[in-house]
Amino acid sequence: MRPDRPTLIYDGECGFCEQSVELLRRWDREHRLATLPFQDEAGVAAFGIPLPALAAAMHLVRPDGRVFAGADAAPEILRLLPGKRWLAWWFRIPGVLPVARRVYGRIARQRRCLVRGYGAH
Repeated sequence: MRPDRPTLIYDGECGFCEQSVELLRRWDREHRLATLPFQDEAGVAAFGIPLPALAAAMHLVRPDGRVFAGADAAPEILRLLPGKRWLAWWFRIPGVLPVARRVYGRIARQRRCLVRGYGAH
């Protein structure tokens, strides 16, 4: 199944992730982005992405079937948002994406303790 618009799959049990997705929803005035917690097993099953991968990082699935995970999804998401497209340009600067991947990985590993007060499993 291919979505009719880009779909962001995220951790719906992570307070940090929920707050981030809520911010994206406010920025997405044109409703270009669908959001789906990976805990919605029926919803995510159609995308064919293994659950451990979904638990490890956010995934953006484009209608054309391309999938972007973690920090690689960030510039793709920004390109979809009115008034935020210019921010995606920063990811083209040499070295920015590798640093973003390291920062994202660190946050993803510790995301539960960032908001909920306990470490990720």
